[in-house]
Amino acid sequence: MTDTTQDVLTLRANIDEYPVTKALREGRVTSPIVKLDICGPSPAQNGFKPMLRENAYDCGELAIVTYLQAKCYGKPYVMLPAPISGRFQHHCAGFNRELGHVSPKDIEGKRVGVRTYAQTTGLWVRGILQHEYGVDLDKVTWCTVGEGHLLEYTDPANCERLPKGSDIGQMMLDGELTATLQGVDLPKDPRVERLVPDPFNAAKDWFAREGVVPINHIFVVHEDISKNRPDVVRELYRMIQESRDLTEGGVPDPFPPMGRAANEKGLQLAIDWAFEQKIIPRKLSVDELFDETTGNLG
Repeated sequence: MTDTTQDVLTLRANIDEYPVTKALREGRVTSPIVKLDICGPSPAQNGFKPMLRENAYDCGELAIVTYLQAKCYGKPYVMLPAPISGRFQHHCAGFNRELGHVSPKDIEGKRVGVRTYAQTTGLWVRGILQHEYGVDLDKVTWCTVGEGHLLEYTDPANCERLPKGSDIGQMMLDGELTATLQGVDLPKDPRVERLVPDPFNAAKDWFAREGVVPINHIFVVHEDISKNRPDVVRELYRMIQESRDLTEGGVPDPFPPMGRAANEKGLQLAIDWAFEQKIIPRKLSVDELFDETTGNLG
């Protein structure tokens, strides 16, 4: 974090390019008091470990699950009620139909692949499988290919680390895994069938009941900036909103809303499910996710 003048603050930022961040990254959204040095990697998730382990960035996007863990383990970042990405997740699990039909309950007692256990897609899909389809998550062996973003975190006992370089999509196709939770990384193969039946309509039905679009990444800022320059934090929120407003073709639908109140239920759901799934060691309150500055935004 460096001052370029007495009033203008330059912040190292980890923000990838999405429709809602394109105007921000291209410099079409500016501020008289803060400048963003967008120096993070693509995909942005590759910057999460350096942010939390080395304070490599002053602000930027962070997976909601990673942020919940960061709060539990005392990392010096605070979130703005400004989702950077989000979507329904019902369609993000698949199996090889040629090896026999698999219903959600059928994964109990089986091995199921996921990139990391604490991956946000994994959180949301497992929560849907548990609460919508009655799956006992403790009866599944979750096979992972990577570690979480925080050194303090350890996967639950029913996780199995696969050999380095394992391809969980191919392992699912080969029958070594019964299913995988992969989101957009599900193999583009005609043999792949979605684990949740009719997932896109199931997501619409779920939204009609719950009113939540699951958050994937949220915007965070170092707590020192929020304490010492609340004007900068308020400006960051405005800039994210303006970048959304400039999204070509409009903000994707569905997409998580801006603002504390509008995201309250979704954040509580993420907390509840993360605690149930042993991703966080204690159940946070939504209030703990914010400070005096960020909690009043939106």
